[in-house]
Amino acid sequence: MSNQRFKALDVLLERKPREVALPEVRVSEYYGENVFNISTMRECLTNKAFKSVKNAMEAGERIDRSVADQVATAMKDWAITKGVTHYTHWFQPLTGTTAEKHDSFFTPIEGGKAIEQFEGQLLVQQEPDASSFPNGGIRNTFEARGYTAWDPTSPAFVMGTTLCIPTVFIAYTGESLDHKMPLLKALHSVDEAATAVCQYFDKSVTKVKASLGWEQEYFLVDSALYNARPDIMMSGRALIGHAPAKGQQLDDHYFGSIPDRALMFIQEYEVEALKLGIPVTTRHNEVAPNQFECAPMYEEADLAVDHNLLLMDLMEKIARKHNLRVLLHEKPFAGLNGSGKHNNWSLSTNTGVNLLAPGKNPKSNLQFLTFFVNTIKAIHTNADVLRASIASASNDHRLGANEAPPAIISVFIGSQLTQMLDNLEKSIKAGKMTPEDKTELKLSIGKIPQILLDNTDRNRTSPFAFTGNKFEFRAVGSTANCSAAMVAINAIVAKQLIEFKKDVDSRINKGDKKDEAILKELQKLITESKAIRFEGNGYGDEWVKEAEKRGLSNFKDTPRALDIMKTKPYISLFEELNILTKREIEARHEVDLENYIMKLQIEARILGDICQTHVIPSAIKFQNELIRNVKGLQHVLGANGKKASKVQVSLVSEISDHVIFIKENVDKMVDERKKANNLIDSEDKATAYCDKVKPYFDGIRYHADKLEMIIDDEYWRLPKLRELLFTK
Repeated sequence: MSNQRFKALDVLLERKPREVALPEVRVSEYYGENVFNISTMRECLTNKAFKSVKNAMEAGERIDRSVADQVATAMKDWAITKGVTHYTHWFQPLTGTTAEKHDSFFTPIEGGKAIEQFEGQLLVQQEPDASSFPNGGIRNTFEARGYTAWDPTSPAFVMGTTLCIPTVFIAYTGESLDHKMPLLKALHSVDEAATAVCQYFDKSVTKVKASLGWEQEYFLVDSALYNARPDIMMSGRALIGHAPAKGQQLDDHYFGSIPDRALMFIQEYEVEALKLGIPVTTRHNEVAPNQFECAPMYEEADLAVDHNLLLMDLMEKIARKHNLRVLLHEKPFAGLNGSGKHNNWSLSTNTGVNLLAPGKNPKSNLQFLTFFVNTIKAIHTNADVLRASIASASNDHRLGANEAPPAIISVFIGSQLTQMLDNLEKSIKAGKMTPEDKTELKLSIGKIPQILLDNTDRNRTSPFAFTGNKFEFRAVGSTANCSAAMVAINAIVAKQLIEFKKDVDSRINKGDKKDEAILKELQKLITESKAIRFEGNGYGDEWVKEAEKRGLSNFKDTPRALDIMKTKPYISLFEELNILTKREIEARHEVDLENYIMKLQIEARILGDICQTHVIPSAIKFQNELIRNVKGLQHVLGANGKKASKVQVSLVSEISDHVIFIKENVDKMVDERKKANNLIDSEDKATAYCDKVKPYFDGIRYHADKLEMIIDDEYWRLPKLRELLFTK
């Protein structure tokens, strides 16, 4: 058959499942075997070098050049035993993905010989060409110099025949060109701020670490069908395609038996992930057909971010081996649930205490309450900062689509905790507290663990929900680099904790006892942050009206959500914490807008292309077949031919109506795209794409999908959604 769709289906039918040879040993025997981790370093390094690297990892101390040489040699020797021939500085430019440039260990020497060589200088710093990476105007194209610098907090690892060394990426001027550097600075800020507050409760706390547990959702489709869909290949989503009669309405895929082909793929990437020290523990079917989820155990936030990016890359590489493709787009198929990446966030101390989990006595529960309330207050004050951190062209399709959190940022804590905060707000006295007041408060605070035990509800419509011992930021998109969300959360919590400590110290200096000062300050924060707490249905129209009354923002698209980045409070927040400078923020704003523009530009061009070269030609060919049929009937049946061909004539007319609409609106969309492209200012261009170009997408899709349901199956060139989603 000449139809590319049928060719793709034929290829699929001829395929045999890929056999996967799984390790015949326990996971514990190969976990982390491809990572230059603490235990490997202890074996390979001298005591002095090992202690130096460990201090750099834990306290940020500088590594001496002689030690760097030892570490580089040890890394090289270890990697060579695993068949490694090259090394790379693995970094996270502002593209949203990762980047790497491979160099060989091979070095020629005299006499026609060669040796493997890797020095400390090459480990610590390199100079990749930075000219083609997004920079937002930080540097000119002719100023190509950029530097990658070793990040010892994240261990080196082996991928294939390459030693990968996690690094930060900075411009010649020292300004950040990546996602990693701001994350490390944000984690340092929250560490300092949280440790200072912990001193109220436990003087032995000297460090606080932010933890992250991400949940990665994704779709799987056969590569032959994927290759026959130019829209999915180039944009990551189906720009047209009628919803199949059976979608997710029966809920029969969710948590169901994992199909064999998908399971073989999952098992292979899990093994490779575990070898890389990524502690993946969970796998299951998600709600939509061919949608799945994986999740690891919690890790320190910077390492968790690295592992998520590494796993996304790993999944795509291994999927190809199974003749599958991974779709990480937030909304690849209209009418079906999209994919998110829930970011479960918490803080823990060097003494092993989770600051968002209540303890066994009123003192530890007061500590929990302190961090719990301050986090809510941080979200209330900086909701727009969080919204900007998850803004993207692809996530705009998912937010508020009755399956994911709305674009309005709110916090869900459950009815019992809500009641407890309300009671605390009323019971704390403005003046001096009597011993009876303090006893009553301690008893109330002591009940927190029991309250949490009974608080089992999970509001799936909340963007930011408390789930027992952590907050779950559910609005992060599946394609996102978690760094953006983690920078935002840790920065705003750090800022709030700094303000909290200053205000508590002020109360203590005025004569309040420590616990009394803390409780009074918490009462103030509970009152001030009430508007952000919401327990109801985030999908309802009533919430939109209620949120407006509460003064909460509702940015439904990326250009408006990113406007916050131009404001003085946003810039001050990141500058005061030494996370980003004003220039770096402006650069990121420009990069985010450019990314949004390019994503919509690509989608508009693809949509126009497939309509002009696939949809309309298919429609006209089938229409011609109908016209020949009508002429034949009228020729054979004479006067009765008109009645006999009534349905065919109606279809001919209906096809014409759809084709005319598609052609006219594709032309209008192209005109609007050209107008947008002529705009100089990135904000104006992004707004034009959002308001003038994107609105054509749905109308064109509607008529293309109507044609798909009319046209003979043999004439339709593109694989249909029923084939993409239900072909195992």
